[in-house]
Amino acid sequence: MINDIKEIAGVAGEIIREGFGKNFQIEYKTNEKNLVTEIDKKSEKTIMDFISKKYPTHNILTEESGEHKKDSEYLWVIDPLDGTTNFAHGLPIFSVSIGVMKKDEIVAGVVYDVMQNIFYSAEKGSGAFANDKKIKVGENDKIGLGVLVTGFPYNVADNPDKAFERFESLTKQARAVRRLGSAAIDFCYVARGVFDGFWEVSLQPWDLCAGKLIVEEAGGTVTDFYGNEIDIFTPQILASNKKIHQQLIDGLKV
Repeated sequence: MINDIKEIAGVAGEIIREGFGKNFQIEYKTNEKNLVTEIDKKSEKTIMDFISKKYPTHNILTEESGEHKKDSEYLWVIDPLDGTTNFAHGLPIFSVSIGVMKKDEIVAGVVYDVMQNIFYSAEKGSGAFANDKKIKVGENDKIGLGVLVTGFPYNVADNPDKAFERFESLTKQARAVRRLGSAAIDFCYVARGVFDGFWEVSLQPWDLCAGKLIVEEAGGTVTDFYGNEIDIFTPQILASNKKIHQQLIDGLKV
């Protein structure tokens, strides 16, 4: 299955790459910060058509068109273009994210970093990879030496879940904090040791399904802000190299 996921992620990525920097239609969802482009929709349709032909009984949950239920224990969770705002503004940091669940467990995940042409992938119990190279989280055990990454929700002006206070707290404690604009890539950069931790509020299932498994298979951990286990519907996530996880939990207490 993992090769099929990588195949269709690559096809969708090519659609996105071909559309990058071109003229395309933009629409707004919840507000003017929450964009969707015709390329998002084209990528999504391509992925859904592939699944419908190859795995016709499987359920699908996607960012743009929602849930497509059938009689199956498998669920594909898809973000056809994670980082739409970056894409729309010409910033080359965006991805295709596809996770597959069997019952309530994530069993496979692929995040395709489109412009870097890197397939991050994981299957349950088999490790995590960047293309064909096995990856592991970093070894740093001090938050003060750590480089972290975060993101902000579309309703950031409302300061949901004390987003600004948490950002200030961890920014003061870490060596640096970055904001890339693609949660799926943020997870993968934790998995390969680029970042030591990633936190965000108001994520959606398609933002985290694949990335969560990739981090865990690379030796990291993913919880809520209090150290509790999460599922794909948990709105706040904290991912780390495991060694600084408790320090991050403490830093998020505001």
